[in-house]
Amino acid sequence: MKAYRELSENELLALKDQLHKEYEEAKAKGLQLDMSRGKPSPAQLDMEKDFLGMVISDADVTTETGVDCRNYGLLDGIPEARTLLADMLEVSADKVIVFGNSSLNVMYDTIARSMLLGVLGNTPWCKLDKVKFLCPVPGYDRHFAITEQFGIEMINIPMKEDGPDMDLVEKYVNEDSAVKGIWCVPKYSNPQGYTYSDETVKRFAALKPAAEDFRIFWDNAYAVHDLYEDRSDKLLEILGECEKAGNPDMVYEFCSTSKVTFPGAGIAAIVTSPANVEQIKAAMTIQTIGYDKLNQLRHTKYFKNIDGMKAHMKRHAAIMRPKFEAVLKVLESELAGLGIGSWTNPNGGYFISFDAMEGCAKAIVEKCKEAGVILTGAGATYPYKKDPKDSNIRLAPTFPSPEELSVATDLFVLCVKLVSVEKLLHN
Repeated sequence: MKAYRELSENELLALKDQLHKEYEEAKAKGLQLDMSRGKPSPAQLDMEKDFLGMVISDADVTTETGVDCRNYGLLDGIPEARTLLADMLEVSADKVIVFGNSSLNVMYDTIARSMLLGVLGNTPWCKLDKVKFLCPVPGYDRHFAITEQFGIEMINIPMKEDGPDMDLVEKYVNEDSAVKGIWCVPKYSNPQGYTYSDETVKRFAALKPAAEDFRIFWDNAYAVHDLYEDRSDKLLEILGECEKAGNPDMVYEFCSTSKVTFPGAGIAAIVTSPANVEQIKAAMTIQTIGYDKLNQLRHTKYFKNIDGMKAHMKRHAAIMRPKFEAVLKVLESELAGLGIGSWTNPNGGYFISFDAMEGCAKAIVEKCKEAGVILTGAGATYPYKKDPKDSNIRLAPTFPSPEELSVATDLFVLCVKLVSVEKLLHN
């Protein structure tokens, strides 16, 4: 079929009638499907049922250093867990603090601590007239929600296939002392699935911030979430690059096992320089006696080491890969050449990013909702939920069953076609 923009008005009207009929038939099915969040599927959760039995009533619950995990102690995490997460991110264990189940919570606390207490002796952000954050877009909605809640001004930075527009990043960071941070999902970015190139990482490490307390918030959520063994993306380790560039304190790196074991019962960590670690631990001594060491022990008993974790992630990939491929196959077969949408083809992570014609995303998401398929809200991938082009839609293929995913993707494609035709007819 010809590209939609090449169709005559009569051809578009006829196509609209046909698509509207198909849409009404789809609505009549009474679907109730949810593709709004990047959640592991029940099959992924079921494959690790034995995880829960790693710490039982008669189990040895002491660490390798002899600390009883049932009691107080080890504020920064048990040694085994620190080593496991350090190996996951290719850093040394002395840079790791292990927290509870949520890296999002750690990121929130890090922003709150910077606001209330300042960063390494600098003025607390709450006492400044203006605090700004750079936000690569499209990006992770929950990052933007944190900075919005604290009243931090967010600045859009366009994403490229090799990472954020570094010319813009350098300009803002190096020239404006009100710029205190940047959100980054450097491997398999949310939602596009892009991985920062070596050059991009090195340019980050070589930044010359106007603000001494500028920090890169490096959310390495998908560090081990490869879909393909033979074409997995490689990410340059940023802490080492920052040390080489003379900026050892510039990065807060975050990770968790939320999509490795159980999202509600994983372990999370911050990875950063010794100076930053000491400041964070000083605040933690007031905030908590310590996090769940039994859960940390459960993880280390289950995986044993990083090789065990990598083997486990291959099992995740075997479940997820066919779902991504199924969605991409439908997009390619139904939309390629029509000129009404483009999409990413990631090698890992949890999302596919779809760009509709300008001005169409909200209408597509709403039509899907009316027909029983819930997607991430249009605009969610931008600060303040304002997509300037109203075009980006995040697709999350992981949670639905293969059968549900097939139905949901067919409906999505139908809505893209219908909304696009209506848009062209009204232009």
